[in-house]
Amino acid sequence: MEKKLGLSALTALVLSSMLGAGVFSLPQNMAQVASPAALLIGWAITGIGILFLAVAMLVLTRIRPDLDGGIFTYAREGFGELVGFCSAWGYWLCAVIANVSYLVIVFSALSFFTDTPELRLFGDGNTWQSIVGASVLLWVVHFLVLRGVQTAASINLAATLAKLVPLGLFIVLAAIAFNSDVFTLDFRGIDLGVPVWEQVKNTMLITLWVFIGVEGAVVVSARARNKKDVGRATLLAVISALCVYLLVTLLSMGVVARPELAEMRNPSMAGLMVRMMGSWGEIVIAAGLIISVCGAYLSWTIMAAEVPLLAATHKAFPRVFARQNANNAPSASLWLTNLSVQASLVLIWLTGSDYNTLLTIASEMILVPYFLVGAFLLKVARRPLHKVIGVGACIYGLWLLYASGPMHLLLSVVLYAPGLMVFIYARRTHEDNVLLKRRELALIGLLLVAAIPATWMLVR
Repeated sequence: MEKKLGLSALTALVLSSMLGAGVFSLPQNMAQVASPAALLIGWAITGIGILFLAVAMLVLTRIRPDLDGGIFTYAREGFGELVGFCSAWGYWLCAVIANVSYLVIVFSALSFFTDTPELRLFGDGNTWQSIVGASVLLWVVHFLVLRGVQTAASINLAATLAKLVPLGLFIVLAAIAFNSDVFTLDFRGIDLGVPVWEQVKNTMLITLWVFIGVEGAVVVSARARNKKDVGRATLLAVISALCVYLLVTLLSMGVVARPELAEMRNPSMAGLMVRMMGSWGEIVIAAGLIISVCGAYLSWTIMAAEVPLLAATHKAFPRVFARQNANNAPSASLWLTNLSVQASLVLIWLTGSDYNTLLTIASEMILVPYFLVGAFLLKVARRPLHKVIGVGACIYGLWLLYASGPMHLLLSVVLYAPGLMVFIYARRTHEDNVLLKRRELALIGLLLVAAIPATWMLVR
């Protein structure tokens, strides 16, 4: 019998997927574009928006507990089979590309302990030694998840607690070293030569990505011991992450003046820790970064493997991906996911290419399902309060799409186009093969037409 996930495991899954590598570079990233005044406004906007999204997910788990699978099933139920498929395909593809980046970051961080000016072993995570190491880690996690999602989630809970230790230590030391005179120096960022509202918008481009993973508990809701825990876990994790991000960025600006902080090498938290506790500070943060990224990678592997399973169960993906092993792990979809990650690692090494553009485009694909969460709540809500939450989540979803750049949304069509072949093939693999509806044919045609200029722009 499959063991179900409790509140602590679900909360750790969401928190771990959000708290990855980004938090360790957040002080420098924010200081580079914004003053303390802009930061306070930017985090307020982000905080309100992300809480609207989290509460929308909580409400949907209460009023539609029958929809296991979260954001994919919300899109499918509210807007049709093809929109549901595109939501699942975009989410899965984003998770695969994100997992590649996590593996690269792990070995880039390990180079802190192994590389010297004379020896470049792991480098930036793209040497052949890094690719071999990343491949070993990939398949270790693969077989770990095959032992059951509960086993992997338990290890993830331990990793989440471990990553909070260096973050907690940093926050405590930064609070002790905080100097209000340093914090209020050039409070409105006059030296930046950019108006405060423009600075606020620039912070949005950073805060945009740090909350991706908020949907973790909703994605695996079918494995929850108690459906009410799904919404609770999402809200708990969002509030916890928001507190960590706020404290890390604001306290940092009271330790080191903004212009100096903006020039720090990333992960900038390491440089700040050296100031506060000596040379051991770098080691603490490097170790924390590795644990944090490994935990985030494990969370995203669980979520990435769950999506093709759910989609195949609802006949949006080919039937083969609905298979589970004796441990109730999504074996077929896990093989699909990790073989795709392995192929991407080999391609990065062979081409030496920069896949950051691809990562940004793929990340855009995860933002559309976020908007559809609010839109679906707005569609099914009966109470006025639920409708208000739906409107708030929709506005935040649209803001995310605007802040990340409409151009990337157009370019993401290049990644949706191959998925259409999977959708058509999936229909054939299920027994009740249903013909495409006129509306679905129109949407497929529109996506294929849009893929032509999008491909041309991407090549350029």
